Amino acid sequence: MSKSINGSVIKLFVSPREKNTREDKKALVLDSSGVLEDKFYGKNIQRSVLITSLKSYELAKANGIDAKLSSLGENILLDVSPYGLIPGDRLKVGDVTLEITHNCTICNSLAKIDAKLPKLLENDRGIFAKTISGGKINVGDMVEF
Repeated sequence: MSKSINGSVIKLFVSPREKNTREDKKALVLDSSGVLEDKFYGKNIQRSVLITSLKSYELAKANGIDAKLSSLGENILLDVSPYGLIPGDRLKVGDVTLEITHNCTICNSLAKIDAKLPKLLENDRGIFAKTISGGKINVGDMVEF
């Protein structure tokens, strides 16, 4: 949180366990196992929260790709780019503290949106984090890192 960059949460999403969709949420509850209600909850702590920036969607749109919000698989969509953070960096989102674990690698599921998308977002798809101190994140909450 020493970089002194501030922004806010634009959207929040979960992947329900029984569905192959993404649900838009007004709030998320996180604990040390990840995002409650998400199908990835408790599966891999190092990949338990995916954070993406609106910058990724703007980059896609500037290249003629119309990707709907949540299609990158994010749990948290920010109005500021966190892509300069490195593993070990921490950020405060609402009353939750997250620690960056690694950059999100590009997966073939993005090619279903557009064949150019995986290469285009190679360094701008998102970052994974784990929960250091749990709590609740609401749409509109401030983010500091």
